[in-house]
Amino acid sequence: MSLISEDTDPSGSRAAARTAAATPQPNRVTFNRLELNRILNLYGRMVADGEWRDYAIDFLKDRAVFSVFRRASEVPIYRIEKDPRLARKQGMYSVISATGLILRRGHELERVLLVIDRKLSLV
Repeated sequence: MSLISEDTDPSGSRAAARTAAATPQPNRVTFNRLELNRILNLYGRMVADGEWRDYAIDFLKDRAVFSVFRRASEVPIYRIEKDPRLARKQGMYSVISATGLILRRGHELERVLLVIDRKLSLV
């Protein structure tokens, strides 16, 4: 005995299921276009200088993480995190080192990323 009646179109239910699976979950934290553009500009400069070689982006329920690797098989050198829960406290952006030390945290991504830009200019 089938649950679908003869009057319904079975392809319509498959199309609805396909569009529901294709849309991203609304409860995930993501980087917007301007934030991602700024991070990828920094990443491109560091790749051109031979410092970085790979990256990963994770969109989790509570935060978005951009991880930077020297080699693909290692742990990330830096993690750039966006955590909206900290927006009113210390700031939602942070740069975290490989050891877990928070290098800088703030409300503006541009100022937080200066901690990585300055390391290159000191050498």
